[in-house]
Amino acid sequence: PYKLVLEREPAREERKEGKGAEESSPPLPEFHPISSAPLLASPGPRPAGFPQEEEEEEVGMGREDRFPVWEAALGAGVAAVFAAGLVGVYLSMPDSDYSFLKLPRNLHELQILTGHLENYTSDYTVQVLIGYCAVYIFMQTFMIPGTIFMSLLAGALFGQLRGVALVVFAASAGASSCFFLSKLIGKPLVFVLWPDKLTFFQKQVAKRREKLLNYMLFLRVTPTLPNTFINLASPIVDVPFHTFLLATLIGLIPAAYVTVRAGIALGELTSLSDLYDTQSVALLFLIGVVSVTPALLSKDEAQDTAPEIAAGAS
Repeated sequence: PYKLVLEREPAREERKEGKGAEESSPPLPEFHPISSAPLLASPGPRPAGFPQEEEEEEVGMGREDRFPVWEAALGAGVAAVFAAGLVGVYLSMPDSDYSFLKLPRNLHELQILTGHLENYTSDYTVQVLIGYCAVYIFMQTFMIPGTIFMSLLAGALFGQLRGVALVVFAASAGASSCFFLSKLIGKPLVFVLWPDKLTFFQKQVAKRREKLLNYMLFLRVTPTLPNTFINLASPIVDVPFHTFLLATLIGLIPAAYVTVRAGIALGELTSLSDLYDTQSVALLFLIGVVSVTPALLSKDEAQDTAPEIAAGAS
């Protein structure tokens, strides 16, 4: 190899000195003293369209595959608020027997809990409010059944107006926490528990994307789909959070009003079936129909204008 380089070096110098040296062939590559394989100083840019190794490694690290840091931080913050609220309530309450504090599972347990808490609400209103909100949001976030008893408790302790405001706030905050929790880890759970409902929900959301707020209001007001399913499935089918939150805030008001009003007369209730009489159910469905009417009208208008657009284009 050394000999080959030395013999051809004068020829290369002559070509440089002669006319048209710039049009001559490129210089020969240098050879390694041990092997005859040429050593290139740099590989140079690859041709256009040729996949780069760095790009190949980063293909699988798109935005959807990256760990959602801010959602995880929000979940950790909500958990910290739960813990701090409950600890603060416990430390600020007077020394007493709190064995009655447990989540009610029936109307009898709820009536017992209400009788005890009424003695504390007037003197420790802030502590009871914080404890109530923390428990309600925790139950709504982790899909623990029994929030209807918490809504009845709000009516019994705080009255109509404050009770409705408290229930709507706590339910919306808990639904939002459940939304982000499902965005992190909820997809496998929803696919296992409600595969048919998820397919139906995804089709309906895609069909009503332009008037999605009206459709979400309809779902919140009427019992078409369970609220737990809506909280978990909404991020999976790409429902925007602002649409989800606004529909939740507005759509929960009618049901909260009915439940809180029943909680004011908690002693007269004998079963949960007394909550929703025929008049209340008819009112909820009427509100739901009114909320979804704009979406249906816009859909009909789009279908009517489509043939006209096609005729004009032809």
